Amino acid sequence: MQVVSNPEKFGFSVSRLERLRSWASSYVDSARLPCTVIAIMRHGELVFHDSQGYMDVENQTPVHRDTLFRIYSMTKPVTSVAAMMLYEEGRFQLDDPVWKYIPAFKKMTVCKDPAAKVLETEAAASPITIRQLMAHTAGFIYSFKAPSSALGKLYSENDLDLNPQGSPLDQWVETLASVPLASHPGSCWEYGVSTDVLGYLVEIISGQPLDKFFKTRIFDPLEMDDTGFEVDDRDIDRLANLYKYKVGDRMALSESAEKTRFRAPVSRFQGGGGLISTVRDYLRFQQMLLNKGKLGDVRLLGRKTVDYMTTNHLPGDLASMGQPRFGETVFEGVGFGLGFAVMLDPAKAQLMASVGEYNWGGAASTAFYNDPLEDLSVIFLTQLSPSEIYPLRRELRILVNQALVD
Repeated sequence: MQVVSNPEKFGFSVSRLERLRSWASSYVDSARLPCTVIAIMRHGELVFHDSQGYMDVENQTPVHRDTLFRIYSMTKPVTSVAAMMLYEEGRFQLDDPVWKYIPAFKKMTVCKDPAAKVLETEAAASPITIRQLMAHTAGFIYSFKAPSSALGKLYSENDLDLNPQGSPLDQWVETLASVPLASHPGSCWEYGVSTDVLGYLVEIISGQPLDKFFKTRIFDPLEMDDTGFEVDDRDIDRLANLYKYKVGDRMALSESAEKTRFRAPVSRFQGGGGLISTVRDYLRFQQMLLNKGKLGDVRLLGRKTVDYMTTNHLPGDLASMGQPRFGETVFEGVGFGLGFAVMLDPAKAQLMASVGEYNWGGAASTAFYNDPLEDLSVIFLTQLSPSEIYPLRRELRILVNQALVD
């Protein structure tokens, strides 16, 4: 990746962009983050790139441009693109019930109170649809959403969260179908393993394992050579360590590169959070979306499909669907499309952003957004969990937008 020599040509103030470096330095120098990688593209050109800190803090190994990162839930947009590629081929309809392809989901039950310590259930009022999987209104959760509840414990006991070394995806899906939903399908927005189920649907409908579909249909065409579900031994020294927040604005090692669960071979390919990637690779994916499905001579999706995916598919905003905020992010004025959060009303969201911007992030504090109005792609990579400790996404937008002067 080569940064253009004249960011002003693309509407950015050089002196104001320097505030991004200072901001990143403040987090790294104070040991609140192990590293930061920031990249900005406008009008198809890289106008800013900054890497600071260490991929391995203990051994003072600097982060670099081809460092591999666990992107966790930034996997979800990739899985959503894969599903919509099949949708464009006429392989399914968005309102098809999931049980049509995975019979185990035909008769689901729902918790009367998902926060209760004793499980009481009732029959689901309607079947789960594929659209609901993509919009996170299917009723699935993650165990961390309700760790002390009976439902949360069921998720933990049955290994239903992300685990690259867990049982194969088909077995995982069968187990998930036996566990009650947290809410009736379509009734509220629940962040959870919906996109992992969507990944299994991609396998069923395409007839390919998810890793093969991603590689042949998305990664190879987009030249995303360093993105996948596992890290080979030859590349393990490129994977950043994962750190966890420690009280007192400090951090501790959570998972080293040497002992990572993502080291090959991986046994479960989860479309909700299983990918490893680099700043270069993910920016190529972002640019494909910003270009309405096309990058160079490669087209993965039609223009109308990307428009449809980045349109709000909820009856209101996320707050009206039971999520006033998620982690550091306020959800008033924010909708959700097919794989992305979508900005509806920046003032209501209390965020300096453009209407129509779409975004998402990952559990290790990674984040990206595309701003079609400004023809802008931004990515931020680090490795600190959980993701809600610092207001990184909010601060990042302010600093990028204040540097945009034309």
